[in-house]
Amino acid sequence: MNNKPARLYVVVPCYNEEAVLPETAKRLDAFLNGLISEGEIAPDSRVMWVDDGSPDRTWELIDALCDENERFEGLKLAHNAGHQNALWAGMTEAADKCDALVSIDADLQDDINAMRGFLKEYYAGADIVYGVRSKREKDTFFKRFTAEAFYKGMAKMGVETVFNHADYRLLSRRALNELLKYTEVNLFLRGMVPTLGFKTAKVYYERGERLAGESKYPLRKMLAFAMQGVTSFSIKPIRMVTAVGFVFAAAAILAALYTFISHIAGHAVAGWASTMLSIWLIGGVQLMALGMIGEYVGKIYMEVKRRPRFIVETYKAKNTTNRSDR
Repeated sequence: MNNKPARLYVVVPCYNEEAVLPETAKRLDAFLNGLISEGEIAPDSRVMWVDDGSPDRTWELIDALCDENERFEGLKLAHNAGHQNALWAGMTEAADKCDALVSIDADLQDDINAMRGFLKEYYAGADIVYGVRSKREKDTFFKRFTAEAFYKGMAKMGVETVFNHADYRLLSRRALNELLKYTEVNLFLRGMVPTLGFKTAKVYYERGERLAGESKYPLRKMLAFAMQGVTSFSIKPIRMVTAVGFVFAAAAILAALYTFISHIAGHAVAGWASTMLSIWLIGGVQLMALGMIGEYVGKIYMEVKRRPRFIVETYKAKNTTNRSDR
């Protein structure tokens, strides 16, 4: 059992969210005040906004929110580091301040009321609580099909993920501190969190429409995210390429036997078209294999350099001196 009430931090990564931020802040402030009045969380619980190097007015709005309301804290990254790194920055900053941490996107498509279920499971002893979509009826057929293919594909590649779960989750302080011990640069939190092995629970909810603005995950980014997950947690693609290589080696041996027998029997050898077709096919497979191997080599290259995942430019909170990390 975890102690009640817990000091809760809600970490919200933001990138170009000026259109949605005022409404999101209003809703989160009211929701946390309600939880505090009910005795579900401690009065010093906070919302931490993490600006991921937004070129619009996102940080200007966060700065003003922190001046107006002690419930809010802000973290400004010096450069766009990506959603996963921005989330990691917020978790790192909040780790020593909170008993439990919830991560949620700024568009509030994820139902904030599901946090009540998160807290219930947390107080019952769960260290990790996953927010899981109960259904995808509001999604287009294409989005629903590609999302389900993503999770099923991950499972087949040996990557342990929670089906229909994104980055809406609660972590206890213990789970958070253990997660922050992971040192890889190529972050894929949906695959990293399940490897912690603590007691987990799931809370199901329906995802709503985006309040304003546009999605930060078009198809191109989703495909890149999927590649990041697979190559960070599985070597099955390399093994698949090896298997394809063996298949083509066997086919080459059969082709050589056929050619030899045809020559002995005096039959005409296959013509130019078939020769060119085989060259292009084998060449294509070789390029695919080189690309896959290159992806893994690139991952190793990024890891061994040990560059920082993010650089914090400014930390902001009411009644505290602004901190600029230089």
